[in-house]
Amino acid sequence: MMNRRYTKPISIGGVAVGGGAPIAIQSMTKTDTRDAAATLEQIRRLKEAGCEIVRVAVPDMAAAKALPLIKRESPLPIIADIHFDHRLALAALEAGVDGLRLNPGNIRDKKKVREVVAAAKERQVPIRVGVNAGSVPQDLEPGQPLARRLVASALEHIRILEDMDFDLIKVSVKAFDVAATVEAYRLMAQERPYPLHLGITEAGTPRAGAVRSAVGLGLLLWEGIGDTIRVSLTGDPCDEVAVAYDILKSLDLRQRGPVLISCPTCGRIETDLISLAYAVEERISKLNKPIKVAVMGCVVNGPGEAREADVGLACGKGRGVLFRHGEMVRTVEEVDYLKALMEEVEKV
Repeated sequence: MMNRRYTKPISIGGVAVGGGAPIAIQSMTKTDTRDAAATLEQIRRLKEAGCEIVRVAVPDMAAAKALPLIKRESPLPIIADIHFDHRLALAALEAGVDGLRLNPGNIRDKKKVREVVAAAKERQVPIRVGVNAGSVPQDLEPGQPLARRLVASALEHIRILEDMDFDLIKVSVKAFDVAATVEAYRLMAQERPYPLHLGITEAGTPRAGAVRSAVGLGLLLWEGIGDTIRVSLTGDPCDEVAVAYDILKSLDLRQRGPVLISCPTCGRIETDLISLAYAVEERISKLNKPIKVAVMGCVVNGPGEAREADVGLACGKGRGVLFRHGEMVRTVEEVDYLKALMEEVEKV
């Protein structure tokens, strides 16, 4: 059993972060924030997918002016993503956002930073110091490994907030390089007690990005590091949420929706198990309750895995055996595999 790193608890729109709270799933809208209707529609889809916190880009004042409506209608806490212009951060806070993502050093003028921090402090709105490999200053600790430069940059930004007696802080130190990201978070975890937001930035398209994220985030989560996560994929943000839950489920950190166990198939298979597995996956994907379903194809591992699942099917030649909670329920003909299996799932 892993021991999670204890971090300073904060709240983002009612979602507990840090302090031993469940690891929260975050995503980011990919719409033009100025189009409030489209942005809200995507947020609602993310909510249905299981997202718990959503970030929206605020590149200009027109986007900031859309925030009051988005905040008012959003079913999820809103984090405003701000860069460079402190007026956008002030407008976002005035709109009632639940969090800011910014790097205080990018604003440069400390007087303007103080305005933002004072407004955030008055409203008790947390700030995420988010450092990416692409935004680390070239002259910051040149010659040092990327991980150390990421942490050095984050600490510079954090000190600006701490000097203003502000500690509602969350931190991220992300890169595309998995090894550098993992090492950066390990180092950051030793520096400050603030909650950490995990991610592999610009991870890629769904298949490659899911693998990179699972490796990097999985290593850190297994070491007890991380309080919120986002899987950054090029595509539908709802896919990000699904992969994030799959990562947490694989480590028994969160459970949401079903888990499908299916054998990879081999020359011993005597049924079309691949088609069956895909059909079962499609059916159970509509369920929100945690349930473990096994679809197995031969006598070597089939009965054992089927017994371990909540509902399992061990297929043979022309017929298979159904199990529910470890007990054999009945034998079914091949033509009835899908129907019979789903009947048992519904009973559970």
